[in-house]
Amino acid sequence: MNEKGMGGVRYPAISFVIPMYNESANIEETAGSVARLAKELADDYEIVLADDASSDGTGDIADRLSEADSHVKSVRLKKNTKFGGALGAGLKSASKDIIIYTDADLPVKEEDMKKGLALLEEADVVTGYSLVLKDDSLKRIVMSKVYNFLVQTLFGFRIKDINSGFKIYRSKVIKDLRLISKSPFVDVEIFAEALKRGFKIKQFGLIFDLRTKGVSTISRMSVVARTFWDMLAYRFSRRAL
Repeated sequence: MNEKGMGGVRYPAISFVIPMYNESANIEETAGSVARLAKELADDYEIVLADDASSDGTGDIADRLSEADSHVKSVRLKKNTKFGGALGAGLKSASKDIIIYTDADLPVKEEDMKKGLALLEEADVVTGYSLVLKDDSLKRIVMSKVYNFLVQTLFGFRIKDINSGFKIYRSKVIKDLRLISKSPFVDVEIFAEALKRGFKIKQFGLIFDLRTKGVSTISRMSVVARTFWDMLAYRFSRRAL
């Protein structure tokens, strides 16, 4: 990394990976906001839009954005994978030394992205966790607490919010990973594999912006069921031992 301009840090190259499912209301604005930030932060950048077989035209929008801007990559899955497949495909398509994953509604403020990038000085993976309650729904609160407890119990690492919508990876963390999870459990799998390979993880707190457009589908029962299935499959696989 190097210093330029008004004391701001610039990075040689950054990939932004944005997995999407039925995000037609968000993705165009998000891609524009990320492009503006990327130009400020990096000498070279790409935006990987990974569509999880959306049914609302999200993939078509991603294709159009890719055709109009060489910095944008459109990755389209033919079959919906309950999030994990889209994230995995997006990470695999990322080609830069630093990879930033964030959700399609862009819940992370610009200053928090910069804070997270600065922490790469002392880590290989940076993950954000929410300083405030993100959802006042009793169902979501209980699901989140149970899930994080199970992850901590079964896998032994203390990540405060394993499925938060903001993570930064050095490319060497992702390189050669053969991910088996197709659900949001993919975050746990990546972290578990990173720790086994000796990479250092750093956490920091931030306040995520609330979604204003579109609908989150992460708590669909089909997604929840697939997440717990992937958790058990990975826990009792040879790779988790």
